[in-house]
Amino acid sequence: MMRHKGRMTRDGIRIHEPGDFAGMHAAGKIAAQILDEVADLVQVGETTGTLDEFIERRVEELGSTSATIGYKGYQHASCISVNHVVCHGIPGDKKLKDGDILNIDVTVVVDGWYGDTSRMYVAGKLSRKSERLIQVTHDALMRGIEAVRPGNTFGDIGFAIQSFVEGQRMSVVRDFCGHGLGQVFHAPPNVLHYGRAGTGPVLEEGMFFTIEPMVNLGRPETKVLADDWTAVTRDKSLSAQFEHSVGVTRDGAEIFTLSPAGLFHPTYEM
Repeated sequence: MMRHKGRMTRDGIRIHEPGDFAGMHAAGKIAAQILDEVADLVQVGETTGTLDEFIERRVEELGSTSATIGYKGYQHASCISVNHVVCHGIPGDKKLKDGDILNIDVTVVVDGWYGDTSRMYVAGKLSRKSERLIQVTHDALMRGIEAVRPGNTFGDIGFAIQSFVEGQRMSVVRDFCGHGLGQVFHAPPNVLHYGRAGTGPVLEEGMFFTIEPMVNLGRPETKVLADDWTAVTRDKSLSAQFEHSVGVTRDGAEIFTLSPAGLFHPTYEM
């Protein structure tokens, strides 16, 4: 594995070289392709464990490795979070029911670079309530990405997301955040999905990180179940999440995890 080049900011955030963007695109594309391919398997009666088995097989077949298998003892190639599960849902023998919404989160490693992305899916018919939650969450991610450019701050990203979501009378989860990545899975900074404009570290060209807002129909509070992974909404309200990995460019952001088939948004068929 090649050694890190680039420098660190005083906040401990790595500034990557221009040539590093290619490595992130390669990793991000494979993660996104796998999420494209799993879409057809999201059906009523299918188990989340079956979805994960497919993902694990494709990670290997595409010449990448899973970043999550073995991470802090985790044993799966994906996290699959259904309905009121906010994040880190563990795949298993639970069967999907009509109208279930789910987030599938995949991270792969390609030539030492990490590609991390998640998106929403629906089994069967999407309810109006769920559709609106998914739309607001998707749009919140995109508004966060629009705030990415040199000279802006991480607080600007959080403010763009929070102000939009709360304007739609939904809430942003505060217990989990995005993170720096590159040739490591998690690194500074913590990318909060709420905050005050103009606060936090200043964005610089060459920073790589995820933006991954979790949005609840009810209140923002979460709790982690006894398995030490699964996070759920305390009020049992529905939750949704979308995640892209991005790099800061001279005049904005480059998304590393774009869907090759244009399937990032689950209502693409409508």
